[in-house]
Amino acid sequence: MEEVKYVYQLAKFLMNPTYDEIQDANSLRGNEIRKTPLIHSPTFSKLTGSQIYLKAEFQQKTGSFKIRGAYYKIRLLSTTEKKHGVVAASAGNHAQGVAFASALEKISCTIVMPQNASPAKVAATRGYGANVILAGTNYDESSAKAKEIAHETGATMIHAFDDPQIISAQGVIGLEILEDLPDVDEIYVPIGGGGLAAGILIAIKKNNPNIKVVGVQSSSFPAMFESLKNGSLTSSGGERTIADGISVKIPGQITFSIIKELIDEIVLVDDSEIIKAMFLLMERMKFVVEPAGAASLAYLISKKPSPGKKVVAILAGGNVDMYLLGQIVDKGLAAMGRLLKLSILLPDRPGAFKEIVDEISAANANIVEVVHDRLSSNISAGSAGVTLSLETQGKEQSNKLIETLKKKNIQFRLLT
Repeated sequence: MEEVKYVYQLAKFLMNPTYDEIQDANSLRGNEIRKTPLIHSPTFSKLTGSQIYLKAEFQQKTGSFKIRGAYYKIRLLSTTEKKHGVVAASAGNHAQGVAFASALEKISCTIVMPQNASPAKVAATRGYGANVILAGTNYDESSAKAKEIAHETGATMIHAFDDPQIISAQGVIGLEILEDLPDVDEIYVPIGGGGLAAGILIAIKKNNPNIKVVGVQSSSFPAMFESLKNGSLTSSGGERTIADGISVKIPGQITFSIIKELIDEIVLVDDSEIIKAMFLLMERMKFVVEPAGAASLAYLISKKPSPGKKVVAILAGGNVDMYLLGQIVDKGLAAMGRLLKLSILLPDRPGAFKEIVDEISAANANIVEVVHDRLSSNISAGSAGVTLSLETQGKEQSNKLIETLKKKNIQFRLLT
């Protein structure tokens, strides 16, 4: 009997999710899973030449779309399965979704996270009541440890993306988009393992095959992009990226089969494009969105691929580390020419620095930070090094100031 049950469960796991199951997931979400808003953005519409609508999944409970799949999967577990609890591997968002859903069902939950996981995400996961184990240096190593725990304890493994029920619940996002914007032309969705994209593709293409769905991956982890190009699952990636939420080396077997059949295109973005999108979301929309969550909008801003179209960018999550957030602000300002950092070598005499300050003042730039150095080995006796961080109105003003300093024969290096 146990063998028959195992075969049934294995067959169910390998079976692709259906549109009917997406509708079931929609009906079972109750009051716990929010329908997130679809927000038209005049700012990003003007920047891209499209009519941009932002699907605000970063406003979902636990700060990400991941709670949708975790909640649906855990709610459908049998009484026996719930007694044994659940285990999952995740760098952050899936961890919090599984922990929160487990707390709602009052079942034990173990989450395996990489040793280098964000302390804030580890704390948040523990805050939902999960037992957190730090093991491995990436998702794949953490997942191997989680599978060991599942085998030893009998706990149910809640996969982050390659599971029919997880995929089905993520697909509800597609139903919500169609409900709010039935005449949408294109949808851009971030892809890591592919669960979000696979679910949305099933929901969208069943209703209207003419709606274009584009997946967006980090150029540092283009595993689904390479898998589609090669026609089979391909391991790819491993470079550093700030978009840890989509840094998956090998896509799921189920997600790959769905995406291969239904996706219109997969495109790539780099960290600099993501940083710009995150910065603009904070400054223009007052939205704090994590790097992986901003990937789809980053592509639209940088490439402007859909002039005149009604386009939805899915902002998949908002769980960003506060230390990283400070770097994003500085790098975003620098990329837009609004933060200028100079290293200047001055004669160590009274009034030398005032001459520099006068030129900065005349250019209407604002001094944000000053670092004065006389002691470093590369500073010759009788000289002083000064590093200045300046806030300007943009690249044009920055370039004018740089030209002025050159004309004054002031020795400096441009650091940003």
